[in-house]
Amino acid sequence: MPRILCVGDLMLDVMVLIDSPINYASDTPAKISTHGGGAAANTATWLSYSGNNVYFVARTGDDAAADAVIQELDSWNIEHGQLQQKGLKTGVVVVIVDESGQRTMFPDSGANSGLSRVDLPNLEGFDAAFISGYSLFNKASSSGVLEMIEQINSAGIPIFFDPASVGTISHFGKDIAVSYLSRMDTLLMNEEEALYLSNQSSCEAALVELTKYAETVVIKRGAKGAIGMSRNSSAVVANTEVIAPVDTTGAGDAFAAGFIPNWIENQQLNLAMSAGNKLAAQCVAIIGARPSVNPQ
Repeated sequence: MPRILCVGDLMLDVMVLIDSPINYASDTPAKISTHGGGAAANTATWLSYSGNNVYFVARTGDDAAADAVIQELDSWNIEHGQLQQKGLKTGVVVVIVDESGQRTMFPDSGANSGLSRVDLPNLEGFDAAFISGYSLFNKASSSGVLEMIEQINSAGIPIFFDPASVGTISHFGKDIAVSYLSRMDTLLMNEEEALYLSNQSSCEAALVELTKYAETVVIKRGAKGAIGMSRNSSAVVANTEVIAPVDTTGAGDAFAAGFIPNWIENQQLNLAMSAGNKLAAQCVAIIGARPSVNPQ
């Protein structure tokens, strides 16, 4: 199995499931649970769940939330360095999931905003790196993550990059976000992100535009599966089984964990995207963004 470096946020997810409209300025019944979260941490967990060797780079505070999320990493045998930062708080994201399974997130990155190249391990022996846009497109950690990317590029390790969300990108700055894409080998993004970053109106046109920056681009399309293309090649489609999602949180993170090892091994888009679809389908069938979840 490949050895994969994951860089990004480690968070505590507070999941709020509602089955009725929100009663603003009043009460709305909900089911609430807490889970380990953070896009890169979710991908790291799904990678480990699938049998891969994973090293994870992030930062937490020195609070009770840190103890919980680090313990979960350790339970999955995910390697990491010193994560806790004295005097800081662990990142938290409140996730509201409506009756259709769609989620709306309110993230606070906390200690993750201080990421820098000093957090990187020795890069010898890694087959790939996964980087989350939540860390790169955080103005407080962007310069440090760019230094990491420079070192990873210099080491000849291919980078798989997920740009996070349109909300995150627009807050950071679209033009500068696009300028960073050429530092990546493979882009993994959802349809909304692809159309936004490419200024195109279709996935096919977005693939053509975005492969000007990265060698390979994959667009995740939820129930429609995925479509991808490598530079100077034709687009490839991978359909997926249609299921009723319980919670879509983390589906893209799971897709990345299915895609990356398969792509490293086979270099065939249809096989890699199918592997991503399969793991994403497992994710949307549970509450929370990871294979280890609290009882419902």
